[in-house]
Order: sequence, then structure tokens, then C-alpha cells
Amino acid sequence: MPKVTVYDMTGKEMGTRDLAEAVFGIEPNQAVLHAAVKNYLANQRQGTQSTLTRSEVSGGGRKPWKQKGTGHARQGSTRAPQWTHGGIALGPKPRDYSYTINKKVRQLAIKSALSSKVADNELVVVDKITLDSYKTKDVVKMLAALGAEKKALIVLPEVDEKVIKSAANIPGVKTAVVGSLSTYDILNCNKFIVAAGAVDKLEEVYA
Repeated sequence: MPKVTVYDMTGKEMGTRDLAEAVFGIEPNQAVLHAAVKNYLANQRQGTQSTLTRSEVSGGGRKPWKQKGTGHARQGSTRAPQWTHGGIALGPKPRDYSYTINKKVRQLAIKSALSSKVADNELVVVDKITLDSYKTKDVVKMLAALGAEKKALIVLPEVDEKVIKSAANIPGVKTAVVGSLSTYDILNCNKFIVAAGAVDKLEEVYA
């Protein structure tokens, strides 16, 4: 059973706690992690790219020269794809790139990502993450005390506007609640900082 040190917001050790083997101690499934990250990135695509076909480009209504006898190749319009300023052949059009993956695959990907963070010593458990006021400086101090000056993901058991807004303008720092965690966000951070209450919820949901 994995065991981690619990800290407070000043970086002081508060003790240790055991983590659920079924959530934080499994062998990460690389194929499932890849599938989950690929799905997340595909779902982020807007799909708004669009090119004009020859029927949508203005002009080109007149035949540029007669069919025969000029020595040129026959042409019906100056807006055919081979012409400068012509339409695009087989170019992209607006489309929806999103798709879904199975619920069990999603859950296995989350557990694999959490387990990989424990294995890499990138998971930091904090007994409680709370602020008295909206202060970015307090979040910066906490991150420095926990050795998380680079990319960090702060996970809360429930929405806390003071913490979320105080961390919002720190480069490389994201916040999430247990219900909105994605595999991509977990893997994309250098330090996974999670409140003890959020650990309880993760174990309850995914165990």
C-alpha cells in the first residue's frame, strides 16, 4: 500500500497516510493513458477551419480562352484549383472532432495517471488548502514551500473561489475539483498537489 507524507500549506510535515492500492498503487496502463490523452486533446479542437472550394471563390465565371486552337491546355475557369487564387481541392471544412471513450477506460486512465504520480514522487498531499482572502501571494508561498515552482495542479475536494481565483493568474498553475479531473491535466503537471479531503473523495469514487 503506497504511503505519502502529509504537509500543511507552509511545507511543514504533519505525518503520513496510506493511499488506496486500487487507486494510487496500480501498474500504469500506457495504452489506456495514450487513449485518454488523445481523446482529451481531440475534444478540445474547435474544428472551425474552413477553405473555399472552386464554387465558393468569387470570379471565374467566364471561360478564360476558347477550347481549341490556342496552344494552351483547355480551361473552363480561372478559379480551378491549379490556378492562383483558385479554389482549394479537398481542403478542410468545419467538423466535430470530439468522440467518447468507455467509462471504464476513463477510470482506468485516471487511476493509472494517479499511480504514476505516486511512483514518480510527484504527488503532494496537503492536509487542508484554504485561504482567508483572495491573495495570489499566499498561493505562491504555498507552492514555494512545497517545491512546486514549475507546473502544478492543485486539486480541491470542492469549489473554493478564493483558492481558484488566487491561483488563476500564476503561470503554469491550474486548479481542479475531484469531479473535473482529467488524465491530461494530471500527467501535464510537475507537481500534483491534492488536499487530504480530495484524496478521500478520489478513493471513494475510484476504489
